[in-house]
Parts: sequence; C-alpha cells; structure tokens
Amino acid sequence: MGLRDRGLEIKTPAQIADMRRAGLVVGQTLELLRSSVRGGISTGELDAIAEDNIRSSGATPSFKGYHGFPGSICASVNDEVVHGIPGDRVLADGDVISIDCGAIVDGWHGDAAITVAVGDVPAEVTELMRATEEAMWRGIATARLGGRVTDISHAVETHVRSQGDYGILEDYVGHGIGSQMHLPPNVPNFGRPGRGPKLVEGLALAVEPMVTLGSKDTVVLDDDWTVITSDGSWAAHFEHTFTLTPRGAWVLTALDGGASALAALGVPYGGS
Repeated sequence: MGLRDRGLEIKTPAQIADMRRAGLVVGQTLELLRSSVRGGISTGELDAIAEDNIRSSGATPSFKGYHGFPGSICASVNDEVVHGIPGDRVLADGDVISIDCGAIVDGWHGDAAITVAVGDVPAEVTELMRATEEAMWRGIATARLGGRVTDISHAVETHVRSQGDYGILEDYVGHGIGSQMHLPPNVPNFGRPGRGPKLVEGLALAVEPMVTLGSKDTVVLDDDWTVITSDGSWAAHFEHTFTLTPRGAWVLTALDGGASALAALGVPYGGS
C-alpha cells in the first residue's frame, strides 16, 4: 500500500482482494435486508439481522461505534436521506427505506447502500429510485484509469438532470475507502469533469448519489445523525464501492462484481 496524489491510499492487489471479501459481506447483507423489508418490521429488527449476518460471516460492522453511531446499518425512511438511526420505527406499506451498510474484513472496508420500497409506493418515488440507482452505475461506468474523480461526478449529475427535476445533495458525497471507511478523495455527485485526483489502479472509491424529489437542502435532527430534507420531500440513496483494473471497473460490493450492470452500459468488467 502506498500514499500519493494528495494522500490517496493506493492498495496492492492483495489488499483489494481483502476489500472484495468485505464487499461481498456487505452485498450479501444488503440482499438479505432487501428480502426482509416488509410492513410491520422495525428498523431495529433490520439492524439486528444485519449485525448477525455480518458477524456470522467473520466480519465486523463498520458503522457500529463509528463516532458513537449505535447501529450496524443506517436506516433512513422517506424524507430521511442518510444516517438514520435504527430503532423502534415500524415500516408501513408505502414507505421507502434507504439502508446503508459497511463491513470490515482483516482491517479492510466495504460500503454500499440500497433504497427499498415497502409494498406499493407512488410512481414518482419509483422513478426517483430508478434514476438514482442508474446515476450511480453511470458514474462508475464512466471511470477510467487516467481519468479524474469528477468524471464520475459529472456522469452522476448529468443522468439525474436528464431524468427529472430532482435535488442532488451537495453537502454529502462519496469518498475514498480502504483501511478506513472514509478516506480522500471526496466524490461529489455534481460538477464539471476532468477535475480532482487522477484515477489510478489500487484506488477504491464509494460512489453514492443522494437524490430528492424536491430541494437539495437538508437539516440534521437533534440526534446529531439523521439527515432529512428541509422541505419534507422523499429521497433515495444508492452506493457501491469500486476499483479500477487495467481491464475495467470492478464493483467490490456487488455480488457479481458489477458485471451485468456494466455490460448493460457497454463497459468492460474489470473483476477477477
């Protein structure tokens, strides 16, 4: 592992392989949670399911105890965008929940998020979720060795803007990841391409668009964690951790490494 280009953490292939192990735990946990989401389940119950699966997989939850955060997942419902604390809140048909999950294996992190509908939700919310997830994939698909971080940012913003009049959070962004959950560089979800650090082999990034049906402005609740939209509009949040190899992108938190989604966008798959 080396540090260069403004303190970026550059991993060896063996360290990326450890991150893939952590990423698979995250991906498997999120799929388990997706299938567990239903009306009548509490966010605290989902948190318990996540922690049990992470620990039984030989990993450690990244979030639990992180700066005092009490959960193994972030569970953000409806107008809660990110960092929702799991607890007694019971999901009801028509809700949406964004679940952010992290795991550590042998000191290396994986981080990903999904947004899941609880039963039937309004069509505009379904479209918001679709646009947000597609924007994440288009950001990843744009990344090339020798490119720049904001190439990803620009691709995310361009897709979101093409899909509707949505708000894109600016105060919360993606990030580098590796031996810590949050590392340089920041990966904004907006901006001009061709800026920021160069994309090099061994760099791992978490791309995570956070998009709302209304304003981009947010408020932090009194719990000092939960971020809600200032206008009460609902939000979606998707995230994957990825790296670049000479062959292409490798999505470390996707169960198939991102192969199917990248193929659909005509982009080479870089995984092993």
